[in-house]
Amino acid sequence: MAAATYETTVVMGDGAAIHTTVTSSYADVHRFLMEFGAYNNLIVGLDAEWRPNFQPGGGENQIAVLQLCIGHRCLVYQIIHDVGISSTLKSFLAHPGHTFVGVGVSKDAQKLLHEYGLRVANPVDPRYAAAHWLSRPDLLQAGLKSLALAVMGANIDKPQSVTLSAWDAHVLTAAQVTYATMDAYVSYEIGRRLLSNNYHGCLGVPLWCVLFH
Repeated sequence: MAAATYETTVVMGDGAAIHTTVTSSYADVHRFLMEFGAYNNLIVGLDAEWRPNFQPGGGENQIAVLQLCIGHRCLVYQIIHDVGISSTLKSFLAHPGHTFVGVGVSKDAQKLLHEYGLRVANPVDPRYAAAHWLSRPDLLQAGLKSLALAVMGANIDKPQSVTLSAWDAHVLTAAQVTYATMDAYVSYEIGRRLLSNNYHGCLGVPLWCVLFH
């Protein structure tokens, strides 16, 4: 059985506190999303994790964890262990006014549709905007770590031991929750900066450095 829903605070390197809900319950996903039910045109950091398959010729495992971040609120949803999918989540992801930002987000969106029937209406990969605004075509191939440094002046650590960990575990480790929160929050913050009208005012300002402990 998956762990019960709980709340935790993940503190970034600059002291920014991200309030994270960790759950495998569609009812608690509904409650989380209702915090933003009155809002349209949200920028949302989106990421997904799954257990890597090291078998030669084996396909990818299905998404185990879905992360959403809006401002300093983050959802770490152990979707693989839920017994159903919230209709609120379906509506939220399909909302044409919301923008879901993440490096490689199109692949995550395709997997969500294929594996869970969840349609992401407006996925946006921030690498294209970053390459344009910074006149750096190399950013089209950047990972989240390189993009965070280029856009935010932020150094983030993505330990391979966590990247390649058992994301389908019934109980996520503290390191996994921190990693998942960080990925979603950084995706949100990059999207907020690149898609805002005052992006040039944020350009190259190293406001914080995310440290993984």
